[in-house]
This record gives sequence, structure tokens and C-alpha cells, in this order.
Amino acid sequence: MKLISISSNETVVSFSNGTEILFSYNTPVAGRRLVDGALQIFKTNKKWSRTTSKHISKYLNTFIRDEVAELSQEEINSLGYNIKGVQNV
Repeated sequence: MKLISISSNETVVSFSNGTEILFSYNTPVAGRRLVDGALQIFKTNKKWSRTTSKHISKYLNTFIRDEVAELSQEEINSLGYNIKGVQNV
């Protein structure tokens, strides 16, 4: 697991299995993962603050992809806290 601080209140957690999760403040809001061998770029379908929305947009702009899956906040929370080695504390 690798923790990358992008800016104040904006962090990416990268895992050896290829999953990457963007945290805005303390909330996982976007990322990438492998689904059936294909890369999936995703973001939350929940509306957050203006700053968090900017964090998400900036992160998604780092990928050359037209398709971004919208996942429920609950599913992203699960990804962020149920990957081996990460616990919801």
C-alpha cells in the first residue's frame, strides 16, 4: 500500500493489486480498479462540496478515458475500507 499526498486534504491510496482510491478529506470519492481484467475508472454518485468536486475532477483528468463509472458512496466506502490491510477505524 502506498499513500500519496496530492495536496491539502487530497490523498491517493495505491494498492499492489492495481486499485487506487482518491480520498478528499477523509472520504474515498474516486479511483481505479481492475474489473474482470479491464481497468475501471470510477467516481462517487453522491454530490459533495465544491472543493471535493474539484478534487474528483482533477483526479479524473489524469486519465485518458471517456467512460467513468458512477458508484454508490457505500460501494466506494467498501473499497476503501475492506481491501486487505486497511481497516475502518
